[in-house]
Amino acid sequence: MNCLSLKKATLHVPEPTLRRLPWYLSNAKLLRKKGERFVSSTRIAAEINIDASQVAKDLSYVHIVGRTRVGYEVDSLIAVLEDFLGFSQMHKAFLFGAGSLGGALLCDSGLQHFGLEIVAAFDVNPQRIGTAPGGIPVFHTSEFERKMKEYDVRIGVLTVPIEIAQEVTDMMVQGGIRAVWNFTPFRIRVPEHIVVQNTSLYAHLALMFNRLNLIGDKE
Repeated sequence: MNCLSLKKATLHVPEPTLRRLPWYLSNAKLLRKKGERFVSSTRIAAEINIDASQVAKDLSYVHIVGRTRVGYEVDSLIAVLEDFLGFSQMHKAFLFGAGSLGGALLCDSGLQHFGLEIVAAFDVNPQRIGTAPGGIPVFHTSEFERKMKEYDVRIGVLTVPIEIAQEVTDMMVQGGIRAVWNFTPFRIRVPEHIVVQNTSLYAHLALMFNRLNLIGDKE
């Protein structure tokens, strides 16, 4: 999800709701592929395993109203959600750290379906500089400020090693990046006007392992 597109919306919409809205969008897209024209909050709730009343409440924030005994029109629901979430507008981004995780993101063309286009990457490893995974060029980190003048970029994707995460973040902020999608397990420090979205794969792994162990103890 792109935080910049939701700057006004986040003043009123609870974060848990913002996290659930993309689930509804994905579900609606699957239904459209199956030829479905309408979907009820009850059906969405059953697919996602939450209360139907919660679905209806969440969708009320995007100002779409379902029809009695029919539900929401699937095409309209998709269009409204994509616009509200910022997925219908393309946002350019730079990626910092073109290693294994960064390289995978560079090759993930699916991000563009959600409004994020990584237009260039930066690294200090000579073996990566000059390559173009996924067709996206990798430059030396020292080229960052010059490239900022060439591209209309406000978002930085951070996939560098943890020991340089803060250093690279400071460089991004000083260079004009306004939002950071942080994939490192390090909690970066930024000025108040900078948007940060932390996405730690390791934290989610720890949560999954912990829950798995709890299930094992009950068996």
